Amino acid sequence: MVRFFCMAIGYLCGLFQTSYIIGRIHKTDIREHGSGNAGTTNALRTFGKKAGAMTLLGDLLKCMIAIWIVRVVFGKTYGDILPLLSLYAGAGCILGHNFPFYLNFKGGKGVAASVGMILAFDLRIFLPCAVVFFGLFFLTHYVSLCSLCAYASALLMIVVLGQMGCYGMDVPHTIEMYIVMAALTGLAFYRHRANIQRLLNGTENKIFLGGKSGKKKD
Repeated sequence: MVRFFCMAIGYLCGLFQTSYIIGRIHKTDIREHGSGNAGTTNALRTFGKKAGAMTLLGDLLKCMIAIWIVRVVFGKTYGDILPLLSLYAGAGCILGHNFPFYLNFKGGKGVAASVGMILAFDLRIFLPCAVVFFGLFFLTHYVSLCSLCAYASALLMIVVLGQMGCYGMDVPHTIEMYIVMAALTGLAFYRHRANIQRLLNGTENKIFLGGKSGKKKD
């Protein structure tokens, strides 16, 4: 039951759709422009750098807040499995971001929210994932490829640190943590399935820090 509550807290936080709110301020539904995705990359392309940065920050913070709430609420009674519960809170937030009920379950792809999850969950995972992301970005400029490789790296890091006993949980709960993270990684790949197809076809869009981008949808 406690897992359900953690996911519910996360889902409620994830319902704060930053790019959609910014779009409404501009009297625009972001889902009707660009890729139709209510996420950071589409906000950047549709409304510009400032909106992209605001969307990134908002989506980061909502997942971090969800994890902080769970730690405050359940930290004393479930301290022995708090890393697992934190991951459930992050998972709920990503689901709320990707599938908001009040937007007909049409949200973003959960990458920025996932970054917030990793930041709040374990900073040791964030740093190598950031290296993977930005290293690939400056080599390829494919945000989707960078995001997926960073996600896979996060899964690998959690398994490595878990096997080293860094989270202080017993084996069943540690394995459950791996399963939750693996499910989130699978969801990320599923949400990027169109991007993966375009990467294979050589038609995926590129993003440049100077503001240029390709013509295909992300």
